[in-house]
This record gives sequence, C-alpha cells and structure tokens, in this order.
Amino acid sequence: MNRSLLLPLIAALTLAGCASVPPEDATGTGDGTAATDPQASASPPPLMTGNRAASDPPGSRQATDEAAPPDDLWERIRRGYAIPGHDNPRVARQFNDYASYGDYWLRVSRRAQPYLHPIVETLDDRGIPLELALLPIVESAFRPFAYSHGRAAGIWQFIPATGRHYGLEQNWWYDGRRDVLAATEAAVDYLSYLGEMFEGDWLLAIAAYNAGEGTVQRAIERNRRAGRPTDYWSLDLPEETMNYVPRLLAISELVADPERHGIELEPIANRPAVEQIELDRQIDLALAADLADIDMETLYRLNPGYNRWATPPTGPHRLLLPRDRARAFRARLAEQPDNAWMRWQRHQIARGETLGGIAAQYHITVDSLRSANDLDGALIRAGDHLLVPIASRPTGEYVMTAGARQQKNRNRQRDEGERRLYTVRSGDSFWSIAQRFGVGVRPLARWNGMAPGDTLGVGEQLVVWTQRGTGDSQPDRRARPGIAAGDRLQSVTYSVREGDSLYRIARQFNVSIDDLQRWNDLSADAYLQPGQSLRMRVDVTAQSSP
Repeated sequence: MNRSLLLPLIAALTLAGCASVPPEDATGTGDGTAATDPQASASPPPLMTGNRAASDPPGSRQATDEAAPPDDLWERIRRGYAIPGHDNPRVARQFNDYASYGDYWLRVSRRAQPYLHPIVETLDDRGIPLELALLPIVESAFRPFAYSHGRAAGIWQFIPATGRHYGLEQNWWYDGRRDVLAATEAAVDYLSYLGEMFEGDWLLAIAAYNAGEGTVQRAIERNRRAGRPTDYWSLDLPEETMNYVPRLLAISELVADPERHGIELEPIANRPAVEQIELDRQIDLALAADLADIDMETLYRLNPGYNRWATPPTGPHRLLLPRDRARAFRARLAEQPDNAWMRWQRHQIARGETLGGIAAQYHITVDSLRSANDLDGALIRAGDHLLVPIASRPTGEYVMTAGARQQKNRNRQRDEGERRLYTVRSGDSFWSIAQRFGVGVRPLARWNGMAPGDTLGVGEQLVVWTQRGTGDSQPDRRARPGIAAGDRLQSVTYSVREGDSLYRIARQFNVSIDDLQRWNDLSADAYLQPGQSLRMRVDVTAQSSP
C-alpha cells in the first residue's frame, strides 16, 4: 500500500491516547503523567560524550573502538546511542525528576530483565538507535500489565486501534498488545516507519509515536508558514508530547552513567534470559507451569498476552520460559499424552439450550465452543454432545488472568475514603456513575482496573471510593427489622408475560441480567416466550414496597 495513503489512517490510529506511566513512588498528577518540580534547576545535565556527540546527524550510529560485544546489556545500549539534542532545559527538568526516584530504577531494571534483550536485538537488527530500547520505561515502567486511561496496554502502550493496525490480535483469550515479542515487533515497525517519514530525525519520530504523525506534521507546517524553525524543540505540540521526548532523553542520560548520577540498575547479561517455545496446539497454563517448574505468576509475567487459563484455541501457543527451564519443559511435555494438554468435558445439549448459554455456563466464548466442535454456525440439537474446554485447576490458582487482575485491583485497600459497591444498571456509564457518587471518571475507572472508554456490563459490580457522607449509594440491602438474614434470599419462579424482556424482568425484581441468564442458562440474545418459566433468587429486602 502507498505510504501516503496510510497517513490519514495511521494518524487516526495514534498512540496519543496513552500517557506516559510515572514511577509508582513518584508524585504524579493523577492523569498518568509524571509530575515535574517547578523549582527544578533549569541548567541542563552534561552532554553525553562516549560514542555519540551533539554534532552527529540525527539517526547516525557511531562506530565503537571495542571489537568484542559487551557482556552487559546496558553497555550495549549505550554503545548504540545515536540521538543528539540533549542540551535543552526541558531535558534538564525531566532529568532532575528521574534522578530523584531512588530505588525506582532498581525495580524497573529488574522488571526489564526478561524483556530487554529481545527489544535490543530487534532494534539493532533494524539499525534503529538503541535509546529507543528505553522507551518502555517512559510508556509503562516495563510493567507488562500496564493499562492507561486511554485504553493503552502493555509495555509499549498500544491503544486498541493502533494495535490492530499493526497486526496485534485482541480477543477474549489473548491480547497481542501485552505479548512482549509481538508488541515489540509492532512497535519497531511503527518506529521504523516514522524514522523514514521524518528522514532520520528521531526526535520528530519519537514525538509522532506519542502524538501521531499527523499532529507533528501539522505543527511543522504551521511553523513553516510562519517562517519559524521546524525542528522538534521549536514546535508547538500537545503538553504530553512536549514532555515525552525530553523524558526519553533524560532517561538515556541517566542510563549512560548511572553511578555518576546516583542511580542503581540491575545488571542484565547481554544474552537471552528467556527461550521461546512454539507449541502446535492449546495448552492449559497450569500444566505448562508445572512442567517448567515455575510458579503461575512467573509464567503469566513472561506471557502477559494470555488473558485466560490456557493459550487460545486458534493460537498463538507460543510460550516464553526461563532459559534454564526450557529443556526440562520440552522433555516433560514429550512424556505427556495428547489428552493431558487440555481438560475436556462432554456436555449433553438439553432442550432449549443455546451455544451462548452453554458458553456462559462454562465461562468460555461461543467461538471457542465452535472451534472445539468444528461447528460452522450456531445450530445445535438436543441430545447431541459438545466437547467443552475447561480449566484443570480452581479459578483462583490462575493468579494473573484478566479477571483475576481486575478483581485484585478492585479489592485493594486505598486511602481514598469509604469503599462502596455499585451494580451497573442499563444505561449507566462511567460518567453517570462518577456523577452519582461525586468522584472523577478516571479514578473510578482506575479503581476497577479499567479505562473510561471501556464497556460496562449490566450487573457488573464496581468499586467506588467516596468521601464519607458524600455521593449516592445503592439501596440499603441490610436485613430490615423482623427479617432474619437467612430469610432475605428466596427462590422465585416467574412466568414470562407478553412483551417481557430480560431487562424488564431484571429491573422488576432488582436482580442483574447476568444472574437471570446464569440461573436459566440463557444467552444474551435469548428470545423469551410467553408462559416460559424463569427461576430467580430474589432479595426480599431489595424489592419495592407494596
């Protein structure tokens, strides 16, 4: 495809929605950007010398005197520096902030340890300045599960549309934006494209990675029409982008000479820390962890793209494992019978059941059921059997699935007021719920491990932290006088009437649509027949007074 035709498309798919992630122990602004000290010294840090001089043309690589490759990965990155332009007060302000973050640098470098070598290798192979291996520090602090208010995910912080444009699959089972290898390839593709677009001016390319190339090109054109310089430092760009490039340059200064600047980096050997293992079919991640003799959290952190308890039915099935565990894993896996890779359950289809209802019952997707049973459509017949993939361990043992991470986030204790629970109703949005409780939209989303643009499900339970005595609340469901706690929940059978819908019935009895579907094995698009019986568990204290 002609690159010029791609420009409007990619500009629309910009990464501008993802704000840089500040250190966990730094004082932030609350919107995902690092706070800066207005009293910080305006004098820039010393210019770097070594293998790159300020006079080098943008994008150039300086040859080094050392013939042998370095043993230390940080040193390899330093030798690959090729971006000039650090002598600027905006860099100095970011430098002073990052230099004050103490043991943050040790934590970040430890998190980077399994991921950094493949990043450096990919950049080096493409001839791209190795300062860009430090870009995930700006984006995510190398946190593989980082998720921003702009719906950006992974260490490279791709938003959904940009991720899809660069081939990163996103579905119920898997999110390629968090797959370190896949996302690194996509990020380097994007950076390489930007480097070509801006003719090797990596300051402009980095700015475009953050704000989108359309934003940068328009700023250049404005300056050109006004007769002003068109270099990065002269452009009027969004505030986040005005800070974004200086952050990367400041970090590269610190990494260039950590001892001099009083920071400590975890040493990382200049060789792969993990080994990639390609499997030809779906595997339960609990089995994989056992065969590799590692804990579940380690497996998920090395393979953060997997959302559930197994690799996706249609792939990818790639696993990253510590190098010293890979050989034993292969040997043990070879001893496993084929039917041990996944656990399957035979489900006999009952009259009235649908694929959607069966999928909901087993907490999987309809597509997974279709794939496992070679079904083209949704037609199933009572009496037939389906093979259903199920987890081999209790849900709680899969400690880093998407659901487990979100629930852990919701259960966190915070010093932000009083913890309340709110059940999402039809028509609710983050904005309307935030207004109801008198809180901000971004904090509300953050408390629940979500972004403001995420879809809310009716019946989903959100955590809200409010100042005591402020905001609305759910109806009081505590036992009323004269009603014992054990008598609150009663079984009710309801006969569907003409014109009824799941929403109408759920609202009438103050229950969630999800519960109605679960209690009655119904799909989300189930058609209710007059006279059909629905089972419910109703809280009598939550019903309207007669």
